[in-house]
Amino acid sequence: MLGQFHPLEALELASYAEAHGFWGVMAADQFQPWVPRQGQGSFVWNVLTAMGERTRGDFGTGVTTPTFRWHPAAVAQASATLAAMYPGRHWLGLGSGEAINEHITGKYWPEPAERINRMFEATEMIGKLFAGSLAGRDVKYSGSYYKLESTRLWTMPEVAPRILIATAGPVAARRAGRVADGLITVDAPLEKVSTLLRRFEEGARERGKDPAAMPKILRLHLSWASSHSEALQNALTEWPNGGMGFPKSDIRSPFDFEQLARHVRAEDFEGRLMISEDPDVHRGHIQRYVDLGFDRIYLHNVGRNQREWIEVFGTDVIPKLVW
Repeated sequence: MLGQFHPLEALELASYAEAHGFWGVMAADQFQPWVPRQGQGSFVWNVLTAMGERTRGDFGTGVTTPTFRWHPAAVAQASATLAAMYPGRHWLGLGSGEAINEHITGKYWPEPAERINRMFEATEMIGKLFAGSLAGRDVKYSGSYYKLESTRLWTMPEVAPRILIATAGPVAARRAGRVADGLITVDAPLEKVSTLLRRFEEGARERGKDPAAMPKILRLHLSWASSHSEALQNALTEWPNGGMGFPKSDIRSPFDFEQLARHVRAEDFEGRLMISEDPDVHRGHIQRYVDLGFDRIYLHNVGRNQREWIEVFGTDVIPKLVW
């Protein structure tokens, strides 16, 4: 949560987590925090570079948007450089974006269908640029939204980073299975997530790919503290978006978000965010998603009690999960 923690603190916490049984980091490419209280907005590529030096596990962008603030070629170069510096560890997560991060350049903010089409076109360009650069040839691209003059990435790893598409929609999940190397999604009712995975696998098979060999990643937000009241308060103050049951991709300002957050109540988190002081309740919640077939689950405890949470989950949750 680079919108929630100073980058130096985020780096320290990542190292601390790895020492307590966690393995791997997902960092969001946010220009602004969701609400002003979170208070940060550091540059994800800088932080990931330092993360590679301080940790040993995998790390990726979960997610970056290669369509508004960034041209797809710039995202491809940043990702390829990380993968060259830290072989086998970096993966590239792409999404269609939220206005709170992407509208800042003053461009027109389109409807969801166009944002998704832009994301897939960018994915295609990045994939072609990776493949051409590995083969030692220039690539030229002309699409509906983006153009690339003949060029290549001069710094490349031996193997291109895997490209994962982030989506919570079944139609986009099926497209992701066809064009990407893996899937990222967020926790939701099990039936909905199961459908998403099934559509992703259908798309993969349509292109002759083996879904079992493709990464399937879940980003799971939760609130744990030593008491239920503290866990609930952390959710209300630090992660009110977890209680908002409506699309949030068109909200443009942390201050606008703050006004909407004033209406969030404890009951709004029911079914949307696991809030509990009991590690075993969280373990059971995570296990259900493991059983659905996710390869990796990245946990975000929404409070600022990070070290205590890392210690408890490293002892009482992670070792008890059955993969």
